Amino acid sequence: MLARITLTSALALTAGAAQAEMNFNRIASFPVVMNMAEGEDMTRETSPEIIDVTADGMTLVYTDSPLAALGRIDITDAALPKPLGNIALPGEPTSVAVIGQTAFVGVNTSESYSAPSGVLMAFDVATGAALASCNLGGQPDSVAKSPDGSFLAVAIENERDEDLNGGVIPQGPAGDLVLVDLTDGNLDCASLKHVALTGLAEIAPSDPEPEYVDINADGETVVTMQENNHIAVVARDGTVLAHFSAGAVDLDGIDATDERGALIFTESQMGRKREPDAVKWLDADHFATANEGDYEGGSRSWTVFHQDGTVVYESGVSFEHAIVQIGHYPDKRSDSKGVEPESVTAGIYGDDKLAFVGAERASVVGVYDVSDLANPVLKQLLPSGVGPEGYVTIPGRNLLVSANEKDLIEDKGARAHVMIYEYQDAAASYPQLTSEGMDELVGWGAISGMVADTNGIVWAVSDSFYGFQPSIFKIDTTQTPARIVDVIRITRDGHPAQKLDLEGITLDGNGGFYVASEGRTERLIPHAIYHVAADGSIKNLKGEIGIPAELAAVEKRFGFEGVTRIGDTLWMAVQREWKDDPADHVKLVSYNLKTKEWGAVLYPKAHPDTGWVGLSEITAHGDFVYVIERDNQHDFRAVTKKIYRIPAADMVPAPLGDELPVVSKEEVRDLLPDLTATGGYVLDKVEGLAIFADGTAWVSTDNDGVDDHSGETMFFSIGSVD
Repeated sequence: MLARITLTSALALTAGAAQAEMNFNRIASFPVVMNMAEGEDMTRETSPEIIDVTADGMTLVYTDSPLAALGRIDITDAALPKPLGNIALPGEPTSVAVIGQTAFVGVNTSESYSAPSGVLMAFDVATGAALASCNLGGQPDSVAKSPDGSFLAVAIENERDEDLNGGVIPQGPAGDLVLVDLTDGNLDCASLKHVALTGLAEIAPSDPEPEYVDINADGETVVTMQENNHIAVVARDGTVLAHFSAGAVDLDGIDATDERGALIFTESQMGRKREPDAVKWLDADHFATANEGDYEGGSRSWTVFHQDGTVVYESGVSFEHAIVQIGHYPDKRSDSKGVEPESVTAGIYGDDKLAFVGAERASVVGVYDVSDLANPVLKQLLPSGVGPEGYVTIPGRNLLVSANEKDLIEDKGARAHVMIYEYQDAAASYPQLTSEGMDELVGWGAISGMVADTNGIVWAVSDSFYGFQPSIFKIDTTQTPARIVDVIRITRDGHPAQKLDLEGITLDGNGGFYVASEGRTERLIPHAIYHVAADGSIKNLKGEIGIPAELAAVEKRFGFEGVTRIGDTLWMAVQREWKDDPADHVKLVSYNLKTKEWGAVLYPKAHPDTGWVGLSEITAHGDFVYVIERDNQHDFRAVTKKIYRIPAADMVPAPLGDELPVVSKEEVRDLLPDLTATGGYVLDKVEGLAIFADGTAWVSTDNDGVDDHSGETMFFSIGSVD
């Protein structure tokens, strides 16, 4: 997790451009829970949101709202970040800007929406000592520092109560902009100036809600008013130099229907207000906005404006489409704001002028070359933790840092992380799987089972997250990154075979497939095997193989997780114990395609320290049957992510109801080093294993359809299992 990585590893070489060039690669992920003091409750929620760095580039400082604290990380060795602990605050931190070794943080101390209040505080980063505090007279959101370090700008949002009157604005008191001088590097509270922004926007002009600020080299502050869909540029003396509507965008070729369980990019949203969140100057005259939306809009895009309001560049659907192709599309956000670009920053790395756009719901960072502001070029998409919120560029060290606010501790998911990327003369390590290059826009995710064919082709299925669009993906592993080159939609009687939970796939030897579907008895969804033709059709009745009464009597929710074929026999791995299984043993179930007989053996799995351990794939190769055994733990808590093999000679099934033989197993590979080889945290769901005739094995992870998940999919070769 915190270990240094080597990007010349076999795993990294499977994932990026073949030619050497400058690319960002993630080198470390720091779980911010590590900043808690000894004895603190490690199950408390943490959330790194806005982040900055000291002038020497060695210490990161981030806001942590749930803990009411400023967190600090030592990145002297950027690949081995170390905790420096938290600084307690008198309220909720909303933003931080660091000048030299001093951190300036906006703190929300509001008693209610109708009585907003807050302070701007200064802290010595090294000691944690408080240096000054200014009363802001309202609830602060964003804090920005001038390039020369002479003053700060603070967006006083005085945010609306979304439960009051349906969240409709205006809702007083109005927000404004605060400018405050710095004297000898510290706050000069006497200089604090409020700049009124009322009467500017067409939407709720009496209730501006400033969201984000940034300051250019001329001392001009750009401020977004997100709910008002408005932008203003303010001079150093507080004069409003320009203001204009952020405008709207027509979106075509999007998925605009929520909770459908299918990725269909044929819909439109016309006249979608941008409602920008973050804003960043790109030069003295131009700035970029991330158009997240929060009120009535959200255009799924980012925009470059001239400060007179002219739109110089609009990404439209292109950013979201690129995210769709790498499997990070958040389908459950389709009817709202899609990938939600929320963050934007910029930096000059050598001769490269770059902008970084963060998609909050897709957990992706887009890297753009903005040397030509009218024609930005997407260079890379980087994986982040869940819910990227803030970024800091450190060009002097060739580093980029993301703060990812979502802590999934309550859902037993991944903890919140800060991630560090380095600009390297090396191939890109992400994505490892893409559908780029297909004739149509094909979205994918939740890869849950695989099988190897010939000529480098792997076939994969996605699970119940896309239960209304069950699919088989054809993946060409000879390309780098591996590419989805075709998709087969599974049908029954000419319609999508809905509500399948596909967890395994194997070849039938005649151009078709057998797929394993995990059942849910309470939803009247059976555990079953389906015979699928090459065109995706299931033969009605003949194509469905339901489990026998002996298995149905003892089944539980966690059922078939993988299927493989040895001669005339299909073998299915059951993920966890069913009612009649001894503790820490699961069934490997057999079905003879000719005799129609069922049988089983028992597999001995590891005893979990926390959570559970189960099987998630089964693949026959040579004289062995290989399985993936994993726990359900993420990040630094993960223990068991391993490939084992069973001698094929042990796979002699006993009739169901008889005493089942226990097979022997041999560890083939501990996957934990592979799962951290690209600088990320350990992903919990290692779900796919495909082995070619020459022994070359490929492994994949399931990204849960980007639902309470970063969306990251790892798809990599571990070399030969022979």
